[in-house]
Parts: sequence; structure tokens; C-alpha cells
Amino acid sequence: MNALKEHISFQASALSLRERRNTMLASNIANASTPGYKARDMDFEREMSRQVGESPVSTTKARHLDSLAGTGGDAVQYRQPLNPSLDGNTVELSVEQMEFSENTLRYMTTLTFLNRRISGLMTAIRGE
Repeated sequence: MNALKEHISFQASALSLRERRNTMLASNIANASTPGYKARDMDFEREMSRQVGESPVSTTKARHLDSLAGTGGDAVQYRQPLNPSLDGNTVELSVEQMEFSENTLRYMTTLTFLNRRISGLMTAIRGE
């Protein structure tokens, strides 16, 4: 059973992270006119590396700092606006819509990869 889990775990983790990022980006779009709202996002590559147990930079000594230190539990980051607004809102609708569209496309691609892996496993189980 662990072999089946390992076979699809990478795509399942990526799908989960993409869903979390989509929720953040949708929240940003919904709060585009809320005064003082800070646009949030996550570094997908860093979070994916953390979930699969890889570190982008390895430490060689115990006193070296980990590159992921200080990112917090869910690694939420705040986007720096290109054109800051007077009311303190950092949401730039065009940026958020572009990020949301790109993330949705990548979500659908990951879903397709996961579906194909599961279909391949079902074919192998049936012996076709």
C-alpha cells in the first residue's frame, strides 16, 4: 500500500498546495477595495520542497542557518506592490488576476497528471 501512496504522493501534495495558493489569491482579489488589506501569497517551489523533505540549500555545519527559517507554519508571504495605494491596500488587481490564472492552469495540469497516474494504476490492477 505504501508503494501506491508513494506513486501519487508528489502530485497529491502539489495539488493541495495549488489549492491553498488559489484560496489566497482569490481572497486577494475579493479584498481589492478593502482599505489596509495586505495581499498574501506563498512561494510554491519552496513549500513543495519543504513538503517532500528537500531543502533548497543544505547545511554542512550545525551552526549554519536553514534557508526556510522564519517562514512560519504556512509560509504566508506578503506581496510588495508595484504601485502602492493611499489607503494601504497592497492588492494590484491585474497582478492578482494573472497569478490566479497561472495557478489555476497549473492546478488543472497537476490534476491531469494525477488522474493519469491513477488511471495507469487502475489499468495495472485490472491486468489490461
